[in-house]
Amino acid sequence: MASNSTATLFFLLLPISFLGVTSQQKHSAQINLGSSISPRSLRSSWSSPSGHFEFGFYHEGLGFKIGIWLVGTEQNTVVWTANRDDPPVTSNAILSLHQSGKLLLRTEHGQEKIIANTTYPSTSASMLDSGNFVLYNNHSHIIWESFQYPTDTILGDQLLSAGKELFSSLSDTDHSTGRFHLQMQLDGNLVLYPINTDNSSIDAYWSSETFGNGFKYHLYLNHTGLLAIVNTTSSEMVRSLSLGGGGSSSSENGQKVEIYRATIDSDGIFRLYSHGVDDKNNGKAKNAVMVWKALNNPCEVQGFCGINSFCAIFDDQPNCLCIPGSDFVDLNQKTLGCLRNYSDEGCVYGRENTTFYSMEKMENIMWGDIAYMEASMSMEECENSCLEDCNRGAALFKQDEEDYESDLCLKQKLPLRYLRRDFDNSITTTAFIKVGKKDETTTINGTNSVPTVLVPPGRTQQV
Repeated sequence: MASNSTATLFFLLLPISFLGVTSQQKHSAQINLGSSISPRSLRSSWSSPSGHFEFGFYHEGLGFKIGIWLVGTEQNTVVWTANRDDPPVTSNAILSLHQSGKLLLRTEHGQEKIIANTTYPSTSASMLDSGNFVLYNNHSHIIWESFQYPTDTILGDQLLSAGKELFSSLSDTDHSTGRFHLQMQLDGNLVLYPINTDNSSIDAYWSSETFGNGFKYHLYLNHTGLLAIVNTTSSEMVRSLSLGGGGSSSSENGQKVEIYRATIDSDGIFRLYSHGVDDKNNGKAKNAVMVWKALNNPCEVQGFCGINSFCAIFDDQPNCLCIPGSDFVDLNQKTLGCLRNYSDEGCVYGRENTTFYSMEKMENIMWGDIAYMEASMSMEECENSCLEDCNRGAALFKQDEEDYESDLCLKQKLPLRYLRRDFDNSITTTAFIKVGKKDETTTINGTNSVPTVLVPPGRTQQV
């Protein structure tokens, strides 16, 4: 737990809304009932008072989506998207704060979609300088806010409450739901997982290691860039993920303006960014500067590469390559993984017909799945055991440099997942992959298997 002095300092940095005090915020750039915007009209968005953030239509693909973005000097940064998995709309779409109190999108086909679900009708709305878009009732109380429904980003003075999560985007230009998510678990631990998994310890590839107190723990980013796990009951900081940027969320008193955001990027890494503000360019945000990141090695992201492929660093960039005996599902989307390019020949008297198979050796390979069988044996025994096993397509041999009796063979079924090449591991590993002899040059997509010599010509591999 934090010391009293740390807890007191943290308490002073909290916004009023974080402490649970009902606040009747002054309406900023009030949006009244009947107001509307459209890509084809003079107004396609509603701006915050400072102009730092806008809410409305932004370009995506051949159409438009509705979201919130940080206005930049060179490019805008989308921080929230409504109905993110819906297809883009055309320029004929209209977004309105309807007289009924609903925030409605009317498509070019006349279909109406609710952007913000509220129990009671709203009477006005505002795009706040915090980056929060809010709806008010007739008592000027907030009845809906985008901060309660984050997509891939939280901003300064925003919480990610227990049980909630952020989902990455597919790419920098496609803000549909991507392949990874960050979950603020009910047990108090903040964890990164690939999607479509059991969210088990095998699937997790980073965590804050803040178990305990369950619903009391939340992720919080304050306006000075402090990203932390906090106990909202005691207002104590449980763990600081970043040290804070020391900037300011406003330009009052001559302080430097910094806008902070924490985003789970499309590569699965959770990062904290700072945007300076260019006073000479209408207060637009400068390009992002990374302040902190959860992982240094992108190949440590479970599921960055699909099944039967492994992640390796070339020229400081992650690359996905097929294991021997397999080919890419799609050469244009190598992160989708690889499929086997040979057929099973079946077993003979309960053992593999070794005439049709050979074993390919790969050094410094790791994978994250639980082995179906593990036993202490020599490297040669490990290779032969896998070759003769009808039910296993690969084996990982872990060598103990000090005690050969502790050498371990872990056999695995295909397909393999969570593979990476790791030269920094303290344990020497050798992977054996079973491949079909007869089909070594027959492939699914017309290309040969990826060779075991993995460094492309003219490129250097990280060591």
